[in-house]
Amino acid sequence: MKTIWAAAAASLLLQFSPVAAEAASLVANISIGRQTMTVTENGWVKYRWKVSTARNGYVTPTGSWSAKWLSRDHRSRKYDNAPMPYAVFFNGGYAVHATYDLKRLGTPASHGCVRLHPDNAAQFFSLARQAGLANTRVVITR
Repeated sequence: MKTIWAAAAASLLLQFSPVAAEAASLVANISIGRQTMTVTENGWVKYRWKVSTARNGYVTPTGSWSAKWLSRDHRSRKYDNAPMPYAVFFNGGYAVHATYDLKRLGTPASHGCVRLHPDNAAQFFSLARQAGLANTRVVITR
């Protein structure tokens, strides 16, 4: 009888434990409709910031990705050497990065990347570096 209870308890625990490949300790949930990014760490909301995503004629992709690489002082090769400081790349050339066009935060304004206030981008960059790329997830929804 003890064996049955132990097996049942173990089965229950396995159902509620995160799958290693899907688990991320740091998650950036970006809402295109709300133009916000909510950062959670270990399931707890740490920050909620205004962002700018793609303006008319451009697209910010929707989906879920692990972070791929970091670049503290990145410059765009595609858009006239435009500054992309504190870039956290998640899907090809798409990144979460800082912008100096602060008055447009909270409205669509980019070529597709997710733009943040420089202080917020630096904070997210630091969190991503600490958590590790495999443990950092970027989720973008409409």
